[in-house]
Formats: sequence, C-alpha cells, structure tokens
Amino acid sequence: MHKNLIINFTPTGMIPTKKMTPYVPVSVDEIVEDVHAACEIGITMVHLHARDAISHVPSYKKEIYSDIILGIRKFAPKLVICVSLSGRDFSELEKRSDPLLLSDWAKPDMGSLTLSSLNFNKTASVNSPQMVMDLAKMMKDKGIIPELEVFDSGMINYAKYLEKKELLVAPHYFNILLGNIACAQPNLLHTGVLINDLPNDSLWSLAGIGNSQLMMNSIAIATGGGVRTGIEDNIWYDASRTKLAMNIDLIKRIHVIAKANERKVMLPSEFRKKMNLAPGDGQYGRKYTEST
Repeated sequence: MHKNLIINFTPTGMIPTKKMTPYVPVSVDEIVEDVHAACEIGITMVHLHARDAISHVPSYKKEIYSDIILGIRKFAPKLVICVSLSGRDFSELEKRSDPLLLSDWAKPDMGSLTLSSLNFNKTASVNSPQMVMDLAKMMKDKGIIPELEVFDSGMINYAKYLEKKELLVAPHYFNILLGNIACAQPNLLHTGVLINDLPNDSLWSLAGIGNSQLMMNSIAIATGGGVRTGIEDNIWYDASRTKLAMNIDLIKRIHVIAKANERKVMLPSEFRKKMNLAPGDGQYGRKYTEST
C-alpha cells in the first residue's frame, strides 16, 4: 500500500470528442491548460494523448507531444509525464514508438505499455507479444519507464514474464483498469485478485471505465492504492449521466475523498524517488540507465 495517494490524471484519451462533450481538451493549449489547473489542485502524474490540430483525431506524432510536454513543463518542471503508445489506432512500431524519440526537456518520463491485446465494445487494441517486447526494449534502452496497463490477470503474468526476460526492471507502476466489456469487471473480487498478483516493488492505481470510475477510485483511496481519473475514462460526472464532467471537477472530487480517508496526495518528487526517475527540472526518464 502507498501511504500517499498517487493521482494519475488522464485528461483526453482517444475516444471523447467535442461532439460528445465540450469539456474534453483536444488542442495543445486546451490540454496544457487542463493540466495546469489540475496541478494547482494537486496531481502526481499525467497520462497524455495527442490529437491532430485540425481533425482532432488521435495522433502518434512526437511533434505534437513535444508541444504539449514543453507547455506543461513551463509551469510544472517536476510533474511526471507519461505519453500514450496505444495500439488502438496505430499498428506500426515506428508510429507507436514515435513519442519515445523525444529528448531533453521534451523527453517523457514514462510511456504506456498495454501488456496484451484486448477488445473494447466497438474496437480492438492489438498488442502482439513482439510489439509489447519491442516497445519495452525501446523504453529500457532510452531510460523511459513503462506505465503498465492491465485489464486482466493474464497481463500481470505477462509483466512477470517480461521481467524474467529483463525487458522490465523493478520497481513497476501498474494502472489496473476495470469495467471494460471484455476484461476484468469492477468488483471487489476481480480487484483483489489483480492487486494480489502484482509483482513485489509495484506501485499501482485503479481506474474504472465509464460509470465505474468513481467506485474504483474510491476503493483505491480507501485501500491504500492510487487512482487514475479524467475524462479519458468517463465523460460523465454522475452515474445517472445528467452532468458532463469537467476534468477539474473530477480532480477536486478525488481530493475530497482523499481528505476523508486522511490521505495526502503524493508529490511528483516522491513518485520520482520511488520509481528511480530523474528529479525533473530538465532531467527526465529513468535516473540510472544502462550506460551509467
């Protein structure tokens, strides 16, 4: 369990559009501003998705990620930043790994790594064993830490396999996502099994997809874990779907629940120390790479 609360902020995602909700940030400036507002309240890290400037469809391009990251680091040089390497829209390694080529102030600390293929309600996220291993190796070589995304227990077992293959290096950070139609469901039994299966030296956060977001966030806070929250996982603020969520309101609600549970938010600097990340302020990614 973590004494202090990891808040992993997911402002955009790949699915929400302006037609679905006017509150989803899609432009560089909108994303940067939502992260700025979240930082003023208190978050540990941010999980970024880039969008094309004109069409607003998801983009893999490192140039867009660079603009977002540099914009954030003007006001939050220590914030832990993770870039999405999702396979939902992009199948080529060259595209999915493009944000990992960024360096200096634009270098991400982490990159998302979904540990197996899975089906969503209308689309698939294809992550072949070779793709997962290639992305893991590239992150290891570049000193970028994987943000391990798991939707069921088999993915955790695969993380342990990759650790034996020396493609993953402890300590690990896991996002456990529950509620997807084809994966583990948001109940206490599924949640407990997944947490119990995690490798030693793992930090973890719970996420709930759709209406289960608040429940899983609340369970995580009450049981000593971290949370992943934001419009990426749920565009609605309430279960009856009468009020669209704003990212700032989702962050504020997490703070209310955390205060009731007497948990303080983990500072980015503490997360950096626990994960062997460089301290920020121009030094990003893993603190000690293979070359040091």
